[in-house]
Amino acid sequence: MTYDFAPLFRTAIGFDRLARLVDTLPQDATTYPPYNIEKTGEESYRLTLAVAGFSADDIELTVKDNALVVAGRVAEEPSKNEFLHRGIASRAFTRRFVLADHMVVEGADIANGLLHVSIKRVLPEAAKPRRITIANANAGTAPKTIDGPDVPQAA
Repeated sequence: MTYDFAPLFRTAIGFDRLARLVDTLPQDATTYPPYNIEKTGEESYRLTLAVAGFSADDIELTVKDNALVVAGRVAEEPSKNEFLHRGIASRAFTRRFVLADHMVVEGADIANGLLHVSIKRVLPEAAKPRRITIANANAGTAPKTIDGPDVPQAA
């Protein structure tokens, strides 16, 4: 499936990354391990993955290029017993989650077979809204900054 972003690009500036983002979305229909994404605050989220049978040493978290990759690998130990039914999956997995701009993974912990990953939006000062002063060239007076940091003063 392809998307035509031409109408968006006619009126938007700086969204060229959107097409690349759509191209990197996972196309497979894997459902292992199951997960939840919760909004825990105004700018904070929690990703929870069911990773029964995995320890903290078996799981690797990596953040690169606005993507959180969670990979799990368990070393298979030969069993002396014969399994009559094996319903607890302990197969290797890799799950990829696309992060929005300014999202930061704050930490992770594992307890009771659940991996919890804390994610928060940290907006840099440069990205926060600020008021821009409009100079009146006819008045002959220097403009004043009304609100916001880092607004350059006209001379």
